[in-house]
Amino acid sequence: MSAKQAQLSTHEERRRFGQSRRDKVSRVSQGDWTPKHRDFGVVDLLRKAQRGRIPKLLPIKFARMAASPFGFYRGAVPMMAADLSKLPNTGIHSQICGDAHVRNLGAFAGVDGRLIFDINDFDETIRGPWEWDVKRMAASLMLAGREANNTEKECKEAVLAFARSYRESMRLFCEMTVLELARYQVFRHLNVSPVLAVLRKAERSTPRHNLDQLTVRHGVKYRFREHQPLQFHLPRRTAAEVVAGLRSYIATLLPERQRWFAQYHVEDVAFRVVGIGSVGVRDYVVLLFGRTLNDPLFIQIKEEGASTYAPYCPERRVFMNQGQRTAQGQRAMQVQSDIFLGWTAIAGRDYLVRQLRDHKGALENEDLEGNGLVQYGRVCGEMLSKGHARSGDSCAISGYLGNSDKFDKAMVDFGVAYADQSTKDFDEFTRAIRLGKVPAAASVPLPAKPSRARTRS
Repeated sequence: MSAKQAQLSTHEERRRFGQSRRDKVSRVSQGDWTPKHRDFGVVDLLRKAQRGRIPKLLPIKFARMAASPFGFYRGAVPMMAADLSKLPNTGIHSQICGDAHVRNLGAFAGVDGRLIFDINDFDETIRGPWEWDVKRMAASLMLAGREANNTEKECKEAVLAFARSYRESMRLFCEMTVLELARYQVFRHLNVSPVLAVLRKAERSTPRHNLDQLTVRHGVKYRFREHQPLQFHLPRRTAAEVVAGLRSYIATLLPERQRWFAQYHVEDVAFRVVGIGSVGVRDYVVLLFGRTLNDPLFIQIKEEGASTYAPYCPERRVFMNQGQRTAQGQRAMQVQSDIFLGWTAIAGRDYLVRQLRDHKGALENEDLEGNGLVQYGRVCGEMLSKGHARSGDSCAISGYLGNSDKFDKAMVDFGVAYADQSTKDFDEFTRAIRLGKVPAAASVPLPAKPSRARTRS
């Protein structure tokens, strides 16, 4: 919040401030998109964004991006960050996820053991214009909806439902007290079909289930499964450095959680390739046991660089550790976070530390078919709105959005336009792979044409 905003004391004054930002960028114009301001090439920018990553793993990332336009979108955050930076924005900042898309919401276990559904990926989090998250989510609903074989009309309805939910939720959050908002959790959506499917998967993802899935037993010892190049053991020296990194990590936990973690001992360490956008970063998994073999704990230690949005966010805080940036951004936007969420440094690199697969569940394409996409759009709107309200000025954002559907419709326009742009970028990217300009793992076939939504009415 700026010094000027801090001086505005009443809800109505803050709403009026937000409303005044329409003079800077109208709600209707938020739907505008044109690539004419781009000063980069698709392939060149994506190559530049991979600096510092492990070169031999990049063909895996590029192959996963080449699987579909939505897969490409998930791995092309640097491109959208550059594009968004060229567009006018309200200047109202909150903590943003930075990579808000439909697959970055999911289920995980809360502090009290209950399953929570919320935003769950914060690698790109930073303080920035709230509408950047909204626009990225809008385009993702279009792309994911097309990939799930929905009609164009159904995809647009989902974006409209998302934007309306975001706007109406922000108006509700503006009226809450600080503590009401701090405690606010979304429960009424838990029976919505896409969310329910995720929660059911999360219920099965127990530590014991993960032990069976990720490891093999040799006598009384458990070892991570070897699955080159996606999961493999490390040289002894590197493994020792990873374990040593847990010592400084413990200090980033609350005192009672330090005591809990201290009761576990390390059993095995491995390297693991995860996701799409994260492929190429150093990502370690650690198996620990408590007092018995029936008490396994899986920890992920994931390398974090600066947020892709950092060059475009003048108000950004300077962090000594990028894992700290990620963890604190997550805590700002979530009501409950992983009890073992923290950070460390290993061999001069920054890392986020968290539990791996602790009752986690994720979305599948079939969850987004038909009305499920619209239902899920509403959930995304409320979840994203909650995160922004917790960490920003809900009344200023609500004042800007107003009570009409002008912004909602603008997000449909932007979602369609940017999804189409991403599909064109995907075509250029896959063409570069076919020409040998971008290395991609041969095991993943390249589609001849990108999938598009059905055109039935």
